[in-house]
Amino acid sequence: YLSFIDVLFIITLSVCLLELKHYKRMTMMSKNHRTVVPVLLLGIIAMVAMVKDEISGPLLYSTLRGRTTYHLTNIFIPTSLTTDSQRQLSMDLGGGNCKWQPPEPKVPEELDLHKTIIAGFPSGDKRMIFVQMEALTGWPAKDEWDFEHLGMSNHPFIKANYPHHEGIWGWEDAADQVIMMIRNIRRSMVEYHDILWDIGYAKTWEEATINLDDLYSEQPPLEDFLAWRDLRVMEECHWYGWFIDYWMEGGLMRDMFTHKITTSEHWNMLMMPTVYTRAELDYDLIVGADTVVTPSYDPHCENGDVTNGCEPVAVISAEKLRDYDDGPAETTAIANVLMSDERTGQYVIAEEAWDCIWEELIQNGKGLKTVYDRPGGGSENEYSFSSEMLEEMIHELDRLIAKYSGSEWNTKATANRVVFLLTEHRALIQIELNEVNTGMRKLTDKDFLGPKERGQRRELKLQQSEDHSEYFMIMEHQKLKENKHRDMRRLARKEGRKAERKEAM
Repeated sequence: YLSFIDVLFIITLSVCLLELKHYKRMTMMSKNHRTVVPVLLLGIIAMVAMVKDEISGPLLYSTLRGRTTYHLTNIFIPTSLTTDSQRQLSMDLGGGNCKWQPPEPKVPEELDLHKTIIAGFPSGDKRMIFVQMEALTGWPAKDEWDFEHLGMSNHPFIKANYPHHEGIWGWEDAADQVIMMIRNIRRSMVEYHDILWDIGYAKTWEEATINLDDLYSEQPPLEDFLAWRDLRVMEECHWYGWFIDYWMEGGLMRDMFTHKITTSEHWNMLMMPTVYTRAELDYDLIVGADTVVTPSYDPHCENGDVTNGCEPVAVISAEKLRDYDDGPAETTAIANVLMSDERTGQYVIAEEAWDCIWEELIQNGKGLKTVYDRPGGGSENEYSFSSEMLEEMIHELDRLIAKYSGSEWNTKATANRVVFLLTEHRALIQIELNEVNTGMRKLTDKDFLGPKERGQRRELKLQQSEDHSEYFMIMEHQKLKENKHRDMRRLARKEGRKAERKEAM
């Protein structure tokens, strides 16, 4: 269909072309007249073209006309934005249609934006959520470590692993609200390692930044994952549940291994897991088994560094976001969080286009690379877990499900969402555990067997072989590990004494 302006433009252009065609035949006209006519005609063309462009430009007026319908959709463009600074907003074409556009790379400092933390256990799924936010609003997200190392900025969406040891509270007091991302604990363990492998097991922000382009580019070799799992996953299962507790309870300080309320001293040690061994972080050793601890909160939460508090206003599942049945509803939930405050809500694309945004990102693959762009498409099931490991996951999920379905929590929508998601995850892990226990899923020495099972197999191998070199290699590795921890503790104490002397001066 053609709009009135389209028809007017075509008619005017046609008349002008006809007049110019016969212009040379107008030999009786004076020289001045011959000069004025074409200039006048060209001026009319330019004016009509300019009017047409002004009316059809999607970012210049609040009303857009769809290309396949005459339905009008209103989009508010703040007067503080000049023409030069207008964003590459995902375009609402009307009638539920849209066109994805990348977010503006910089955010004007003068804008007053309501800012959201996307908190989640380390894996690739927080990116799935902030990409939705970027598409819905046209504004970009920023990582917690980038705030810490590149400085503060006006980015409205903050990606955070904190308080996990892979994260840092780098955004100072810029945030206003929190949403929490939850992913299947088993899949989280796999993708957490895959990302670490992508960035070369980086220990610093600089090292990680160099390797960011390698994210989700290939599958890590199986042997790397298995070696890492033996050392980390049993403990990370506790970190997973502790992470959920931290945000759900608004920053209440707990020990991640016993889940008991802990002291500030113990909390500060837990925040440095590479400095202390688990034995050195033992709750009974640092706090005392019979000590009555007064509940206390992370100073960031207690001091109001998040305007509306650290407890999440919504719980989002990135796995459901990928689901072709449930996905659009997750996008709607994300959009509603952003709409809760007009400062950012004014930039959210019209509600009728939210499903289209989901289609552009999920079905059409627009936007940044995510975990699902990795070759193999997030093939976590290629890895096998022992019954020992799966039982540890189920134990942690049972604890969380029982806690957040209790009377203290079951009136909260966020707690009910946590229970709903974790119950689904538990059922999937139980199926896998049944397969392992019945022999349907065969385990080999290369699979993750857990410390007990792997230790038994190692001893059996040593008994069957006269070559005890492997035993001595293990002992040497353990000794080197102990020496490393000792050196790190010494360094921490040395730095602490320096800080004390500096304060005394």
